[in-house]
Amino acid sequence: MELLERITIDPQICHGKPCIRRLRYPVETILELLSTGMSVEEILADYEDLEKEDIFAVLAYATKLIQVKRIQLFAA
Repeated sequence: MELLERITIDPQICHGKPCIRRLRYPVETILELLSTGMSVEEILADYEDLEKEDIFAVLAYATKLIQVKRIQLFAA
């Protein structure tokens, strides 16, 4: 399975947010856990149905999202 195939979007799961393998773990949740300093091993220990490749898929997905040519700032 390709890494990005592990990320699914289904309007019936988590309100259509990108999730890991339809398991109701949104990509954003895993990114938040990583940003707080949790290690991959700690996440996997807390969420036993996740696999190491799922975490790598989250990072690959986030990388694809941020690969834009230009960011336009808008005044508030």
